[in-house]
Amino acid sequence: MYKFFKRGADILISLLGLIILSPVLAITALCIKIDSKGSVIFKQKRLGKDGKVFEILKFRSMCVGAEHTGSGVYSGKGDARVTKVGKFIRATSIDELPQLVNILKGDMSIIGPRPPLTYHPWPLEDYSDEQRHMFDVRPGVTGWAQVNGRKDVEWNRRIELNVWYTRNISFILDLKIFFISIFKVLKNADNENTTETAAQAQAQKKETVSR
Repeated sequence: MYKFFKRGADILISLLGLIILSPVLAITALCIKIDSKGSVIFKQKRLGKDGKVFEILKFRSMCVGAEHTGSGVYSGKGDARVTKVGKFIRATSIDELPQLVNILKGDMSIIGPRPPLTYHPWPLEDYSDEQRHMFDVRPGVTGWAQVNGRKDVEWNRRIELNVWYTRNISFILDLKIFFISIFKVLKNADNENTTETAAQAQAQKKETVSR
């Protein structure tokens, strides 16, 4: 029953969010356009519910083509590929606001496992049967793994936390995640990828494939 309520709440909140935050969205888009060349919106293929591929939307915070240079998908502290405006919208999580459109379309939910890249930390076929349960629900803008370490948590642990969420989903849990997420955004906590996290992702991929 809650899953039906959750979808209705997602539609209502995302619609209201787009209306109320429209000045912020417009100003951010203008600042990005003035600051650097390229599209205002960054689109990236991610794995969603049941492993279905969709395009996640974000405000572009890096120079065009940045994903194919430097450290690839990871952006650590002091990354020169991040634009001046990008630094601010990342620190405040404003770059995630276009995902309200993803929520309205049904690709995502406000609360749920963060959708991984189609190839990173590993392709869908390399997830174990247990790990694939993280795709039982719509991915979210924030989730249980994010409030338990966010980008500082190694991948196997992140997936473990995501699977736990899908099996314990409830209104109270979502409410808890929502308010903790706001607190973490205000503190800008755990918002930087680490070299260790990136290295562990590759090691864990090999471990998973060898099972």
